[in-house]
Order: sequence, then structure tokens, then C-alpha cells
Amino acid sequence: MSRSFSFLRGVSAALSLGLVLASSALAQDASIDRLLNKLPPPEKLVKPPVKQAMEQPDPAFKDPMGRQISRAIEMYNFPQALNLSRKLTERYPHSAASQCLRGALAFDLRQLGEASSCFRAATNIQPKFALAHFCLAWLEAAQEHYAAAIPHLQRLAELEPKAYVSYYALSDCTLRLGRKQESLDYAKKAAALAPSVVYTWLQLSRAEKAIGHNEATLAAITKAAEVAPDSASMLALVGYSYINLNRIPKAIAPLQRAARLAPRDYLVQSQLGFCLATTGQVDAGISYLRKGASLAPTYGPVWEHLGLAYQKKGNHRDAVKAFERAAQLTPNRRLPWQHLSEEYRAVGRLQDAERAAAHAQSFPVPKTNSVSKKA
Repeated sequence: MSRSFSFLRGVSAALSLGLVLASSALAQDASIDRLLNKLPPPEKLVKPPVKQAMEQPDPAFKDPMGRQISRAIEMYNFPQALNLSRKLTERYPHSAASQCLRGALAFDLRQLGEASSCFRAATNIQPKFALAHFCLAWLEAAQEHYAAAIPHLQRLAELEPKAYVSYYALSDCTLRLGRKQESLDYAKKAAALAPSVVYTWLQLSRAEKAIGHNEATLAAITKAAEVAPDSASMLALVGYSYINLNRIPKAIAPLQRAARLAPRDYLVQSQLGFCLATTGQVDAGISYLRKGASLAPTYGPVWEHLGLAYQKKGNHRDAVKAFERAAQLTPNRRLPWQHLSEEYRAVGRLQDAERAAAHAQSFPVPKTNSVSKKA
């Protein structure tokens, strides 16, 4: 890799942080779409452009003013650093790196016009300066100008063909623009270049899912879990993918590992309990569903599936309590009321059963698919 393009050196630290963030995202929603949409933007996988610029082997940074800028940045005095960088570009008008530094500082201070001018000046000074093209793409994407970012990313890919981040970014931008096949092609390239980076596989799964390739989505998610074998979030995502494909038995093993790694994650506990109960392991399922309910007592679906598990055991009194809680937490859903009516009847509370049945009838019949069944 050339010395002009050093931002990939910061990827490892970003990955560690990202896996933690992904885990917290799972704690809020088990939806695969929502988790994949929380993938970090490309600029989060690299060093900040200010730092990248300062690391360039440019004579301008050996100037005493360069050291002053470095000290100002260390002191978080960015206005002073920007003013000094302006003087540096005047003193070294042919320094592409100092233009990028000034542009990155201007961007951080929301001086977008100045940032753009500086980055473009850098490409005019040194057309093959990869950092300048990255900064232009970064500037456009930060403003959600994804179509405008693409040419800069394509140029970046030409200059640094082995840098996976450019293809990751191209996949992200084209997917946001609805260009799904392009996004998939770029994601495949990123994964081929960096098979040990978990985010390349997650981006690939996101692109495959956008096209509707369910098996390919699962394959990419499984690869992500192989890259990060001790990540509860990745294992849970594999489990959730099997649930969405209605392959419930396959979901149990990854969810069991996820449950051991994340004992306080109520969704993992709840989904595992659902899978166990669905496959006939009712006692074990109840144990995990009860744990999920204790971790998140206001999460309505776990009470509904706990009620169904009790119903399978013939434990009608506990089923009534669980369905009552589910109906209280999700009052506008038909199924909890319908199940509650059945259990009221089983324990001899016929009037309550009639009222619950009437309430259930006031809601539309739910669609029957595998996704609606999950906890």
C-alpha cells in the first residue's frame, strides 16, 4: 500500500468499537434489516482525515508552523489549527497534504465550502493523491450527496485497488441510491479483498438482502460470525436469520452460544426460548422465556410466547397470567387476546373468555408467516 493512503491502519480499533455498538443495537431490535442498517459508515472504519493528513510525509509539516498546528489539534483548539493551516497553505502552495489538512479542519468546523475548495485544490496539485479523493467522497457522503461521492470513490479504487474501504463505501452509496446490483458487486469485491473484516461480510449480507437473496444473505451473515466467533451480536444475527427463514432448529445452536456470551440480552434469551419451545423442548424454552421476561418485563412478545409454552404444558393458570400481561402490553394485537380467550375457557372463566374473544375479533386477522411467529 502506498504511503499516500494510510487510513486503513486504523481499521482494527474501529472494528472493536463497532462490535460493541452492534451488540447494543441488538438489545433494541432483533430485526435483521435494522441491525444491518446500523453498519458503520465507511469513514468510521478509518482514521480521521485530520490525522491522516498530518501523517503524510510532506515537507510542509516539517515547518515550525506544522508543529504549531499539531499542538493546537492536541489541545482541541481547532479554530487556531484551522487559521494556522490557512497560513501553511499560503506558505506551501504546492503541498497537497497541507490542503487536505486545512480542508479536514474546515470540515470539522462545518466550513464546508472551504473544505471542498481545499480538497479540490489538493487533487489539482497532485491528481493521484488518494487521500484527497477520499476526503472529497467523505465530504459529499457526510452531506448525503451519495451520487456525488461515487466518482471520487471510483477514482480512489483506481488509485488504491487493494483498499477494501473504497468498495465498501461504493456498495453503501449505491445501495442508498437504489442501485442494488451495483451495490452487491462492490460488496463482493470488498469481501474478497478483506475476508477477515467482519463488516465486509455484513455489507455483503445487506446487499444480498436488498435484492432478496435469502440464502446468500444467510451465507454472508454466517461468514461474519466465523470472522467474529466470540461476538454475541454476530451469533444472534445468524440465529435470527434462521428464524426468518423458518428454519427454527438451525437457530438454536448459534443462539445458545449468544446466550452464554450475552446473558443480559433479553432478545437473545427470548428468541432462544421461543426456538426451544417451538421444537418441543418446552421446559428449556420456558426457562429462557422467563429470563427474557425478567430482563425486559415490558417486552410484550416474550409474554405471549411464554403463555404459548405454558399452554403446551397444560399449565393453564400460568398461561392466563402470561397472556394477560401480553394483552396489557400489546393491547392492539389480536393473538394475545385470542390466546387469552382460550385459556380463560380452559380454567372455567367463561364470561372473561367471551369478552376476550370479542376483543380479539375487533382486530384484523394477522398474516401467517415465519417472521410474525418469532419472539
